[in-house]
Amino acid sequence: MARTKEFDRDEAVRRAMQVFWEQGYEATSTDDLLRAMGIGRQSMYDTFGDKHGLYLEALRAYQAEYSANLVDCLRSHPSPLGAIREYLLSIPNGTQKVRARGCLFVNATAELAHVDAEVATLLKTGGALGQGALERVVKDAQRKGELNPRVDPGVAASFLLATIGGLRLSAKAGTPPEALRDVVDFAMAGLRAQ
Repeated sequence: MARTKEFDRDEAVRRAMQVFWEQGYEATSTDDLLRAMGIGRQSMYDTFGDKHGLYLEALRAYQAEYSANLVDCLRSHPSPLGAIREYLLSIPNGTQKVRARGCLFVNATAELAHVDAEVATLLKTGGALGQGALERVVKDAQRKGELNPRVDPGVAASFLLATIGGLRLSAKAGTPPEALRDVVDFAMAGLRAQ
């Protein structure tokens, strides 16, 4: 009779995600993951296959969390452009620890997307979800008269995704919050000027 798993799978993935997020894939050892998840080596292999399988699960968990946070933020504000601004400002307004971690997707893009097809595919899927959410809020801003109707929503969404990635990378590199807020102001002015 097989033993049942004695740990919370979702919690284990969340803890592994934190380790990968802070250290990166290559710098994270299996022992680092086991300590963080509080499980044994065999349980990890039985449940996730290997470190790479666990990394993919961590990226999926991050994607789900990131997408939910983005959508919640974009829906929580009566003004679509206000929602975009609020989301962008959440980056410089985060704690120093959060800014120093950057974005797990940006980190994975820099570290593995060019050599790992599975990671690249997951990142592409996550990017498409973010693109779609941002396109919807841009169209909403146009319907409400906050944004020029001639602005291409797809281009605006791509611009916003690039801005978000750049802000997170800059934050990770230690750019001061006030400088990041200036970038947010410039991005919003550029978006309105279209």
